[in-house]
Amino acid sequence: MATQEKHLSSGKNLLIKTNPLYRLPARFYLYQFCWLLLLAMVFTWLSRNEGLDRLLTGYWYDAASHRFPWKQNHLLDLINHRLLKDIVIAGGIIGLLYGLISRQPRLITVALLFGVGALAIGILKATSHHSCPWDLVEYGGKAISYPLFGHVPDGSGPGRCFPGGHASSGFAVMALFFLFYRERPTLAWCCFTGGAALGLIMGYGQVMRGAHFFSHNLWAGWWVWLTQVVVYGIVSTLLVKESQKS
Repeated sequence: MATQEKHLSSGKNLLIKTNPLYRLPARFYLYQFCWLLLLAMVFTWLSRNEGLDRLLTGYWYDAASHRFPWKQNHLLDLINHRLLKDIVIAGGIIGLLYGLISRQPRLITVALLFGVGALAIGILKATSHHSCPWDLVEYGGKAISYPLFGHVPDGSGPGRCFPGGHASSGFAVMALFFLFYRERPTLAWCCFTGGAALGLIMGYGQVMRGAHFFSHNLWAGWWVWLTQVVVYGIVSTLLVKESQKS
């Protein structure tokens, strides 16, 4: 019995020791910010040009009836707008609780990263004057559209539609990158790619409903990843430094 307890205790300590929070080198952050800067320029051009946004949104808009036929689609709303989002949120909560119980600071941090991106998007959306496609004059609504960083016109409508909030739930999965990068970098990049793909898929479902332009979702992914990189960098620097002192 004593031997079994010893093995269980050593196994638990091994779990804690082999999954610590770690710091990433400065060059990692340099590369990330260079890529983010490049993507910001590309996304700004796409948002201001509006050609891709109008093309994709127009495909799902019925000009004859002046509405988006998929707006109230039950399966699209259930699977894309509810279930996928709920699964991601549940995964983040489960990861946080398991990390707290097993005392794994890396898992706790990654679970919290699931929420920081959505929080950032929520703040940006709350201050945005851009209205959703289904609210715009050209798609049967009453609001006036304007390009990104353009002058806000009178009658811009209800706003609160930039960046894409729903897509941020899928992009949150990119946080798993930080869970695996130290020991399994290939798996980490797969998680990053999978999270980016999930965010785009969930965001495109909203394009089909007329809830967002495609560029709204691109910016959502941009902001989520920026927030995750910055927050992980700050938390890991502070906590790892503290653990080294103790």
